[in-house]
Amino acid sequence: MTVRYQDLGHGIYCIDTDLYRPHMAACYLVREGDAVAFVDTGTYHTIPLLMDVLAELGLGAEHVRYVIPTHVHLDHAGGAGELMACCPNATMIVHPKGAPHMVDPSKLQAGATAVYGAEGFANDYGKLVPIPAGRVMVANDGYAVELNGRHLTFYDTPGHANHHGCIFDATSRYCFTGDTFGICYREFVTDKGAWIFAPTTPVAFSPNEWQQSLDKLEGLQPSAMLLTHYGHVTDVAGLFPKLRASIAALSNLALALEDAPEGRIDALKEQIFLTWLEEIATHGVNLPEGDIRELLRVDATLNAQGLDVWLQRRAKAKT
Repeated sequence: MTVRYQDLGHGIYCIDTDLYRPHMAACYLVREGDAVAFVDTGTYHTIPLLMDVLAELGLGAEHVRYVIPTHVHLDHAGGAGELMACCPNATMIVHPKGAPHMVDPSKLQAGATAVYGAEGFANDYGKLVPIPAGRVMVANDGYAVELNGRHLTFYDTPGHANHHGCIFDATSRYCFTGDTFGICYREFVTDKGAWIFAPTTPVAFSPNEWQQSLDKLEGLQPSAMLLTHYGHVTDVAGLFPKLRASIAALSNLALALEDAPEGRIDALKEQIFLTWLEEIATHGVNLPEGDIRELLRVDATLNAQGLDVWLQRRAKAKT
C-alpha cells in the first residue's frame, strides 16, 4: 500500500484517506513526542493506511491517545470504531449528539446502506465498528484535552451538521475544520488561491447557525485551516467571506424553489452546477466542463438533497 501523507509542520500530518479519488478526503495526525491524536479517521478501509503512517513515523497503535471525529458522517468517522479497536490506549472525543452513534452505529449503517445499497456501502465504507461507551468522552463547547502538554480544544460548530465540532491546536494555531470551513479541492486551486464552497449535505443544514460558527472560528484567529476536503489552506482571512457568500448563495438558490417541490432536487442540482461553473470560470480554472461536473457530481447531488431537506423542514415549521 502506498503511504500518502504530507508533513504540515508542528508535528501535524495530512493523510489522504483514498476515498473515491486522490485528494478528495483527508484525516490528520497530531504528534507531540510519543503521543498521537487523530482528527477524523476516514472509513473502515482507511485504518491500515493510518497504521502504516504511524509505522513510518516510528510509532505504533499504542501511542494513539485520542481519536477525534469532527462529526459522524461516514467520510469523517466511518473508520473510528476500527481505529479505536486497534489503539488500546485511545479515548474518543466527540460531540454529544454524535456520541450515541459511535457507541451504537446501527442507525448510521442502516441509513447509509439504504442510500448506497449493501454492495456500495461495503465497497466504499466497509463496516461500522461499535465503540465501548466507557472509551467515549463527550465534548461540549470549549472542552480541551492535553497531548503531552499540547492543548487541543473542541468547539461546537453547527451549520453543516448539528453534531459538528472543530478542533483548535494552540501550538500551531491550526484549526481542524471538518466541513465547517467548506470544501477546497486541489483540482480547483489557481494563482488566485483555493476555490471554496459550502457542503449543504443532508440532513441538518442550518445557514444562520453556520454563519455563527464561522464567527466563532474567526475569533480564534487561526493561522491555517485544515479541511477534510481537502488539505491545508492559509488564506484564512480571504476565504471567510467567500465561504459566507457560498452559504448565502446556496440558501437563496434553494429559497427560489421553495414553492416548487415537484422535481426540486434535480432543479437544485442543475442550479448548483451552474452557480459553481460560473464561480470556477471566474476563478481561472482551466478544465473542461465535463471534468468539472464529474469532480463535483457527488457534491452537487448531496448538496441538492440537503437543500431539499432544509426546505422540507421550513415547510413543516410553517404548518
